[in-house]
Parts: sequence; structure tokens; C-alpha cells
Amino acid sequence: MTQFYGKTKICYGEDAMDALEHLAARQAFIVTDQFMVTTGFVDRVKSHLDRNGVPHVVFADVESDPSLETVTTGAKLFLKHKADLIIALGGGSPIDAAKAIAYFAHKASDDVVKPTLVAIPTTSGTGSEVTDISVVTDKEKEIKIPISDESLIPDIAILDARFTRTLPPAVTAATGMDVLTHAIEAYTSREANAFTSIYARYAIRYVFEYLLRAFRNGDDMEAREHMLLGSCMAGMAFNNSGLGITHSIAHSLGGIFHVPHGLANAVILPHVIRFNSFDVGIRYQEIAQMLSLPASTVEEGTASLIQAVVDMNDTMGIPHRVGALRIEEKNFKSHLDAMAHNVLEDICTEGNPRRPSHSDILELLQKAW
Repeated sequence: MTQFYGKTKICYGEDAMDALEHLAARQAFIVTDQFMVTTGFVDRVKSHLDRNGVPHVVFADVESDPSLETVTTGAKLFLKHKADLIIALGGGSPIDAAKAIAYFAHKASDDVVKPTLVAIPTTSGTGSEVTDISVVTDKEKEIKIPISDESLIPDIAILDARFTRTLPPAVTAATGMDVLTHAIEAYTSREANAFTSIYARYAIRYVFEYLLRAFRNGDDMEAREHMLLGSCMAGMAFNNSGLGITHSIAHSLGGIFHVPHGLANAVILPHVIRFNSFDVGIRYQEIAQMLSLPASTVEEGTASLIQAVVDMNDTMGIPHRVGALRIEEKNFKSHLDAMAHNVLEDICTEGNPRRPSHSDILELLQKAW
């Protein structure tokens, strides 16, 4: 049976934040990071809650790639304050942390009613505001752990492009390429269907039309808004279709070498397209045709898509090779077997159109070096 599931109420546009003023809650728990505090973005959330008469507590200790320790600390604080509304404000890390906090707090006690979960993304990248996945990092084992559960899907996503305006160009680039990777992997996944393909195609189109505009001019609010919508659409697509080994490899690079997730995806994506081309080349040709790239044959379409991704990376200063990511070659090679093992165990690998072996992943990693 093929199915498509969408749970999240999506509020977008300049008045989207007003949705906070219509929520019934006794106590709000805001999960964010220190940057959101210093920029005043947390104050904007507080202001809407104050108008609604909802008291609030702020947990602003989320780091990049949130750790199990951070999630545990947040869950304990959440339980202490008996919150029934949890608001995630930030990029993928605060949203992932908030989802994991709500998940573990609910699992920890039978007396805890599942809180209403609201996600307010401040980057156009992860799509986490509509997905059932949270990624936390086990720092001791140097691995990223994707948690997948339907209860992790936020109840409400608030998309306000003004929160993304202050993103520096490098972050705009990396998170934007994360959107593209989500969309392409959702479109070519083993579990892709008619509905996921619609969302994925729109997301791909938006990235190619608006990402470079947002990168070059952060105040281009039309570009910012379309990238935020594209990120959400890609999230809806891959939440139903799954992803592929670009993400599995990026998780391993992040867990071991602390490479930012979107940057890792951007570097690896062209290599994975080439790796998958024999099995799903016609889908890559369809993407190339949609983008008006040369695609008279499957091979030409695939090559055109790879080149288009590489050209976009070049324009935004993203390297072609893993070796350019400040990773020592000796250190990289010593972790090859561990990375290949991690990739094969990663939940994202299940959706990859080509079934990889351990040796396949080793070869792919070495070519990407």
C-alpha cells in the first residue's frame, strides 16, 4: 500500500507568528540556542506568548548537533516545569533537540501528557518542522543517532522568512544545499510516490531559482520566503519517502569529523548521483528536463544535473571533495571502515535506490576524498 501522511498545520507569511496567540496552554517551554537569545528572536516569541497570557521558560543551551547530554538536561527541566507547550526556535539543532526532549520526557513518565509541539525554523534547510525525525549526537561513540517516531512530527510549523534574513551567506549556502539534497533524494527514493514527487519537484525548482539570490543578497525576502517554503516542501516529501546515502554519509562525517550537515550533503551529493545513476538515471533525467538542462538521454541528463549541482557549489564556495573540509587524510582513511559500517546501519540508507555494500561505500568515500 502506498500512502502519504501530513500532520503539521503550516502557518506562513508575515502574520504567521500570530498563531502563538491562539494556542491554549498552561506553560510554554522554549527550546533554542544562545544566538537566538542575543539577536532578540526569543523576545519576539515571548511577546506573542505574553499577549496570550501563557507563562514561559527558556532553555537556550542547545549546541550545534545537539548531544544526548543536552537533550537529557532539557528533558529534566521540561518535566520540572510541567510544560504542555514546547516551542522550538532555531535551525535544525534546536528543532531536533526540542523534538527529542518532548519524546523522551513523554516516554519517561506515564503522567506526562504529550505536549503541543511548535517549530519555528530560522534556517531554510532541514525541513525538521514537518518531519518525524530527530538527530542527536552520541559524542562518546562519535555517531549521530536518527530517532524516527510519528510523535516527533510537530503539530504546528510557523514559517516567517524574516527570521532567516540574518543568515550569513555560508550558512544560507549550506542549508540551501541541504534542501536540494532532501528533495533529490526524496524524488529518487525507493519509496517515492506521486505525492512526494510533487513536493520534491517544487522544492528542487525553488532551490535552483532562489538559492543563489538569497546567497548573494540576504535582504531578498522573496528568495528567502521561497527557500523557506521549499525547505518545508522537501521535508514533507522525505518524511514520507525517506532519503538516501548522501544523508547517511553526511551523518557519519558529522558524527566523526564534525562537518556541518548541509555542507557535508553539498559535497557528497554529486558523487552519490553518479553512484546511483545506473539504477535511477531516468529520474535524474526528469529533474534535468524540469530545470531545462541538456537531457536528451539519461546519461546526458544525469551528467547535466551533476554539473548543475557542482556549479552551484562552486558559486557559493563549497568544495568538490571531502579532503577540502579540513579533515586530515590519515584520520579520514583510518575511519573508512567505521564510516561504511555507520552508513549501512543508518536509517536513511533504506531509501537509497541502489543497495550498497560495505565495499561500495568504501569506494564511494575514497572517490569523494
